[in-house]
Amino acid sequence: MPQLTIAINLQGKSAVVVGGGKVATRKCLPLIRCKAKVTVIAPSLAACLQRLVRYGMVNYLAKGYSEGDLAGAAVAFAATDRPETNRQVAREAEASGIPVNVTDAPELSSFNSPAVVRRGDLTIAVTTNGKAPALSRKIRKQLATTYGREYAETAALMGKVREKLLTQNDNHRYNKQILSSLANSPIPELFRNGLLREVEHLLLELCGPGFTLNDLGMRKETTT
Repeated sequence: MPQLTIAINLQGKSAVVVGGGKVATRKCLPLIRCKAKVTVIAPSLAACLQRLVRYGMVNYLAKGYSEGDLAGAAVAFAATDRPETNRQVAREAEASGIPVNVTDAPELSSFNSPAVVRRGDLTIAVTTNGKAPALSRKIRKQLATTYGREYAETAALMGKVREKLLTQNDNHRYNKQILSSLANSPIPELFRNGLLREVEHLLLELCGPGFTLNDLGMRKETTT
């Protein structure tokens, strides 16, 4: 079934994960990363989840799932090893209009969690719509080796350049040309090799004066 792939802002929103094992842990980690208020519901927890509770990163209800546990949730995950429990979670979520991911039954899910590579503000998501998670993970690993930390720096730099361009002029075509030139430049490779002086030269060539790393609030010690 064709699906719409979107990114949702869950900062400060309630996210309920039903289940206490390793799969539930994998569901919790990205929720914590995006600053959701995570509640885990399970009779017992795997050691990795116990640590998250101990560090105050998730709330824990030590019990089995019961109807009504999803009240107020912005999103829910059914990640138990009991198919019937997962179906019950899915039914409550559907009745309440809450997006739900059911780990063992993609057909009951209203959304799927893609395999993700994150590099700062750059996010690359891979999904097979729940059909082949192992393939998604394989492709994610391949992407992770191709897109390193230098792409986080490049995305941050381009964001700073874009912000400054928008405050300086309203020539959208000109701004688009500059940003396109930056996107197609060797800046990621320069960052990867620590050639910040060359980054400065490229910024001067493409953007003109006033766009040094220091001007953009990204000053680092330049190297040759």
